[in-house]
Amino acid sequence: MVAGLIGATGYAGAELVRLLSEHPNISKMMLSSVSFEGRRIEDIYPNLLERVSSPLLNAEEVIAGSDVVFAALPHAVGEPYAHACMERGIHYIDLSSDFRFDDDEATFNAWYNKGYAYPELHKKSVYGLVELNRKRIKELAAAGPVIIGNPGCYPTAASLGAFPALAKGLASQECGATIIVNSVTGITGGGREPARAYHYPECADSVAPYKVGSHRHTPEIARNFSAMAALCNKAPLAGNTAPALIFTPHLAPVNRGILSTIYIPLAAEWRVPPAEAGQNKIRPISKEIEAKAAEIHKLYADFYKDEPFVRVLPMGLTAATNGVRQSNYCDISVHMDRSGGTLIIISAIDNMLKGASGQAVQNMNIIFGFDEKSGLKAIPALF
Repeated sequence: MVAGLIGATGYAGAELVRLLSEHPNISKMMLSSVSFEGRRIEDIYPNLLERVSSPLLNAEEVIAGSDVVFAALPHAVGEPYAHACMERGIHYIDLSSDFRFDDDEATFNAWYNKGYAYPELHKKSVYGLVELNRKRIKELAAAGPVIIGNPGCYPTAASLGAFPALAKGLASQECGATIIVNSVTGITGGGREPARAYHYPECADSVAPYKVGSHRHTPEIARNFSAMAALCNKAPLAGNTAPALIFTPHLAPVNRGILSTIYIPLAAEWRVPPAEAGQNKIRPISKEIEAKAAEIHKLYADFYKDEPFVRVLPMGLTAATNGVRQSNYCDISVHMDRSGGTLIIISAIDNMLKGASGQAVQNMNIIFGFDEKSGLKAIPALF
């Protein structure tokens, strides 16, 4: 099978090239780059020497010769390529934000300052968070060419961390209940184009928040939380809503990885009440809180037991980015606040793999009925 890639020389594109070169079902790649058209991919990324050799073509040539097309492009420029793929009957997997909101043009326009150029395409696209939409992806792919809106990196880590709590009714729906997501990303999340914020003297030896209260991934996370809460088996779909969301991203001086700490206020039946009225809410470690944490841990482990790329770590371990580096895994650890009323979830992904290119390959595997782990079986590089 021939895989085409538009935007092959950005970080996400280069990772796709690396992954697809080892995929057992890919016999050839066709690569495109506006910035380096006419050159060869191995000249731009010498790590590919003697492993991948390919000219960098224009996008039209790539679409004409491919069975599936990936697009690793800036936001709000990919719709014409998706349109061309649909006309040719070719599956299209988009790594930008263009197809992450289905037909909700108002939200996309509000956060990305651009309307849809081809509104009809968004009625047949599907959001590609596999663990949420695997069945829908399979159904659409079986019916014809499909457009996948590959999820953002921050939303992937946050959503997978909160999914079981929301879907199983652990999260409080009381007025004022708010899920807080604090996330730290590596510098590759900013892309390959130089920018002052990612300049070594600006970001080395420092961790700093950015786009506080205004990051574009906020509505995507909120949208996922609402969809996950709607799956709750304890309440009618219309009556079960996700708590409000506060999302704050941070930049750390590492190349890759996302670590999200997710604070979920628990519903009354999942809280550990104080032993005595008036007792200080911040309590020492207690058997009751440990037992509740173990119960929730089992719920998480059962929820994800059949997912090939989500690992719920044993109690006592804490998720960290080096545990998933250069892999498609999402590691999750389960913790309880000492108040007995807040669930603390730590989730870790590699922003370039499960947060981008690896998840795109996972979507391709599902579309074509391949083993979902094909091309993604690497053990994480711990150091």
